[in-house]
Amino acid sequence: MTNVVFNTSGDGYWSNVSKPVRITDMKLGYISDEMDFGELRVYFDTKTWDVNEDGLIYTDSQFKKDLMQFVKEHGLVVDLCYSEQGMQGDDYVSLDVGKEFLDSWSAKFGTNLERMLADQEAAFKARWG
Repeated sequence: MTNVVFNTSGDGYWSNVSKPVRITDMKLGYISDEMDFGELRVYFDTKTWDVNEDGLIYTDSQFKKDLMQFVKEHGLVVDLCYSEQGMQGDDYVSLDVGKEFLDSWSAKFGTNLERMLADQEAAFKARWG
């Protein structure tokens, strides 16, 4: 992703910083067994947003508005909301996405959700037995 910038308004629960944030990538982090719910991770350049100095982007209204506009402009279904505070990362914002979003993501990018789910389950079993 080049030249993608979302802004924050500083009205989130965990930050009062208002500034541009360069977005570097978006990836599905998880999908449920029923493939009707998942996690979208929106990665940002830590040179433009440092959670240790700026706080968490989580719950910022302008960031979400910019993300929803971006998603819509790229032909994806706007079926997302911030996930819980504990799922936020040092270099990404975590969002919950629904089935309609997952289906539109799969159609746009050719992602095989069944394969992704199988890989996710195999990784879990390999790690935890």
